[in-house]
Amino acid sequence: MSSTEDVQKTGPQAAPRDHVAPPADHSERAKTLVQRIADLRAWLFLAALVLAFEIWARYDFDGTFILNPYNLQSIAIFAVAPLLLASGQTFVIISGGIDLSLGFIMGLAAVVAAHVVNWTTPSLGMPLAVLAGALAGVAIAGVPGLINGLLVARLRVPPFIGTLGMFGVARGVAFLLAGGTVVPVQGNSFFSTLGNGRFHGVPYIVIVTIVFVLLMHYLLTQTRFGQHNYAIGANVQAARRAGINIKSHLTRLYVLSGICAGLAGVLYSARFNAGAAQAGEPLLLDSVAAVVIGGASLFGGSGTIFGTVAGALVIAVIQYGLVFINVEPFWQFISVGVVIIISVLIDQAQRRFSGGRVDE
Repeated sequence: MSSTEDVQKTGPQAAPRDHVAPPADHSERAKTLVQRIADLRAWLFLAALVLAFEIWARYDFDGTFILNPYNLQSIAIFAVAPLLLASGQTFVIISGGIDLSLGFIMGLAAVVAAHVVNWTTPSLGMPLAVLAGALAGVAIAGVPGLINGLLVARLRVPPFIGTLGMFGVARGVAFLLAGGTVVPVQGNSFFSTLGNGRFHGVPYIVIVTIVFVLLMHYLLTQTRFGQHNYAIGANVQAARRAGINIKSHLTRLYVLSGICAGLAGVLYSARFNAGAAQAGEPLLLDSVAAVVIGGASLFGGSGTIFGTVAGALVIAVIQYGLVFINVEPFWQFISVGVVIIISVLIDQAQRRFSGGRVDE
């Protein structure tokens, strides 16, 4: 073999092949960094939002926004109902669906809880009557959730259409049970204490919400139910071939979503000491917004409960912050809508960057 051939095989020309990997490594590191920033975008936006309101408060009012305990409590209370609705919505959106009935399921639960507390207080006493009302409100909310699940899973009705129809049904039933008005809770101070009392400065309803959200996080991340939910949202055909019972899972999923709305309705009636059919009507948009702002993809397959927590806090800070700086409340709807659009655009850009499919 000639020396020229030896150089071609072992000499300088072989060296460049050993240096091909680093650019690829840099590209993967860049993608990983962008992905981590995208995953934290809701928390980063929340921090920027709080900082903006804090600067505004110090500049215009010579006070503080976030360091005021009253403001912190108010923001937490503002976030309770949207967060509970969004917890169930998170599961549904991750699976590739959506639940448009949550607002009036919440109102239905609030009305039923108020009625049951009123009916049972004379015979059971205040604490047991409150327990009966809470259980009744959550249980009744599971009924439209079950119907939603059967429509979507068994009859293959698109989630948008099925839950939109249930929106109207739950709304009508709630108003019929309420007699077209608000149902006040009378003769049970324990119920109002649950809704407005505090433990070392932390409202009871906030404590209940924190415990429930942690349970939902555990269900999504540490159980087979949560794993199946991600699998169905990522690729329903692959999930079916893997042996996942799609129909059974989706049915239970919408029942869970209804239960979340039921708990929100019970806490609403406790806070205001009354049940109102329209209690959750303005909160449907907030529930979807919290999930999307928190990083869940409307295409399904991704999302976290902690991201939804950040999204709900973003909405609560926007709503309370605008009131705090004396801006007309109508700007709340505009602000939340703009944030939703921006979040969806970020999600699409992230999918393109990571090589995911985005429909043209």
